[in-house]
Amino acid sequence: MKEVIDRFGTPGHDEVQSWIALVDRLRPPRATQGQRAADNLRALCVLLSRRDDLRIKLRDAVERLFLERKVVPLYVASGLLPSTGFFSETARRVAGRLLPDVVDTEYMRGVLSVVFHRVDDEVWVNAIPDAQWAEFIGLLFMPEPQLGDHAEVLPEPVSEVIEALRMLSYHISSIGLDPELVRIDPTLEEHESPFLAQNAELVAYLTNYRKGWSEDASPGEDEKHLMVMLDQCADIVLRIRRRAAKIGTSLSLTFKLERLQQHLDRLGALLELLLHLRADRSVSSIAPLIVRLFKQLIHAECRKYKLADYWGKNVELLSLRMTESASKTGERYITSNRSEYFGILRSAALGGLIIAMMAALKIVLGWQGFAPLNAALAFCLNYGLGFMLIHILGGTVATKQPAMTANAIAASIGEARGKARNLENLVELIARTVRSQLAAILGNVGVAVPVAMLLAAAVYGLSGEHFVDRNEAAYLLDQVDPLGGTILFAGIAGVCLFLSGLISGYYDNLSAYGRIPQRLRQLRWPRRWFGEARMARVSAYVENNLGALAGNFFFGFLLGGVTALGVLFGLPLDIRHIAFSSAYVGYALFGLDLAVPVQLVLWSLLGVLLIGLTNLTVSFALTLTVAMRARRITFAQGQELVHLILQRLMRRPRDFFLPPPAAHTTVMPANTPTPPGLQSPSDTPTASASPNETHAADAKPASEAQPSSPTNDPQPPPPKPHPQPSGEVSDR
Repeated sequence: MKEVIDRFGTPGHDEVQSWIALVDRLRPPRATQGQRAADNLRALCVLLSRRDDLRIKLRDAVERLFLERKVVPLYVASGLLPSTGFFSETARRVAGRLLPDVVDTEYMRGVLSVVFHRVDDEVWVNAIPDAQWAEFIGLLFMPEPQLGDHAEVLPEPVSEVIEALRMLSYHISSIGLDPELVRIDPTLEEHESPFLAQNAELVAYLTNYRKGWSEDASPGEDEKHLMVMLDQCADIVLRIRRRAAKIGTSLSLTFKLERLQQHLDRLGALLELLLHLRADRSVSSIAPLIVRLFKQLIHAECRKYKLADYWGKNVELLSLRMTESASKTGERYITSNRSEYFGILRSAALGGLIIAMMAALKIVLGWQGFAPLNAALAFCLNYGLGFMLIHILGGTVATKQPAMTANAIAASIGEARGKARNLENLVELIARTVRSQLAAILGNVGVAVPVAMLLAAAVYGLSGEHFVDRNEAAYLLDQVDPLGGTILFAGIAGVCLFLSGLISGYYDNLSAYGRIPQRLRQLRWPRRWFGEARMARVSAYVENNLGALAGNFFFGFLLGGVTALGVLFGLPLDIRHIAFSSAYVGYALFGLDLAVPVQLVLWSLLGVLLIGLTNLTVSFALTLTVAMRARRITFAQGQELVHLILQRLMRRPRDFFLPPPAAHTTVMPANTPTPPGLQSPSDTPTASASPNETHAADAKPASEAQPSSPTNDPQPPPPKPHPQPSGEVSDR
């Protein structure tokens, strides 16, 4: 290191190369070797403490960096999103990975990029403790110089910070007045905008700060007003995020909110530097703040082309909104009493009836000899329109449930927070979900198979020929062979189910954010043709079902598109769906005149069972993962939850398979104290109360509420009409 430091200040020598060489000496062989990096920095500190001439050379080199390079762009641009937009920034990062930008070392940002040129440099830089970096800075500037003490002119580094603050303040004012933010929170127009007020306060503060540096004046009052304005700006950002999570958001809005938050954070970090410098004009007083800012800038420069980080930050709010929509839908599929259980069973039976017809139509379409593209479109439309019909008629497809119920369970996990009472409620929710899912599967498969056989028998009775001949029947049974590619293809269908759930949530969000129902009601020609009342019903239906219809339609295209991709690329791609596979088994059994060995029938049923299990597991796991990440949930009580589920399964296995008896209800006693972290029993669903019951209870007027009993005896719940399950993936 001594030879490297000796080169600083040499005439004709490029100091940037010396900085690169010095950082190369500090950098460990592997970025994860943080202790090795800390030892290297400690060795540098020992060298500087022994050689005062080297310390002065390095200190002068640092000062020249800030005097000769342009520092303001580093403060106002590094790590902050630009004003271009979400997709433009995505394209820039992709292009930067393929062909990096030209680095200009006349700017401090360029020097930082060249010196810390490895993408993993941030790892070892962050691994070195802040205290050790601060010790290095204190040693470098020892003895302590008083920055500009009794000087008429601000030191250049302080002037750069002041200029950066002024630019950041203007950026915050511009972003905060964006019409999209005002539309989400109209109250911004009712009073003076804090985003404008903070700029006025900051300009006044910086003016007094410059005067106070030489005249020893105190801008304390301006500082207090400025902090109040910045706090109000942060509160508004948080309020807009919360409203967007409820009424809908977009990538554009999420991008602007993230950019605004980044600017507020950076302004706060630089302002803290100035505040500490005003109190004590020494480098050691701000060394911890310098280290914190230094690590942030290194992180930003090392990951400036990292697409995963960028997408993760900006898609989070949209993902939360999409999964919240699916969570509300999932509540409809979690039954708590016999009426709701048999309602799901009837709804699934209707779905199985239509799927048996869809399977027959797919077989017929396969006979037409269409060109590959036409065949793919025909299959996609058969799936998509059929699933939409199931939803419109109030049917249920069992495999669509996990993508919805997983979000409801994720929301419940987020509320559990590891408390024993809440974990018990979560076990109850899981038990109800399992039996509801089994009811839907029983309704789909239990109807699809006999209906398929009846349709095949009807064709045989009318035409004298089997609907499927023996060769095609053997082919259909081969498709459910567990030893073939059945499990893999069922997993692909599970991914399609997961994606359709996201699509459904996306269109629900689009409907709310774009105010599509309200815009439909404003159209003149439909009102003239259909009348005001009918258009009001249409817009209400769109508001409640747009996501469900879109999710079902695109799910059909996803299923048909997988096979089309296989044909296009010559890959053995296909899908296996439990309801369709069971219908195919029904057609195949009748095509073979029911003269099928028992072993083959059992083998085929095992294949159908594995298809369904794979469909549900893949869809549920993917959806639960996305929902928990969108909510930033980490669940550390997994083992305890599994133990409670197994314990419940051993003690009360009926809860996982059959609804409770009609007279069985579980209600918390009226005077039972509420455990910490839970709401009162009046507004929290009990272990046996479904979300639908909770919503219905909330909707009751106060006059209908039952009076509380003075005793501790459990009170029966108020009577309510049992909701009938509506569409397959309805959002409301």
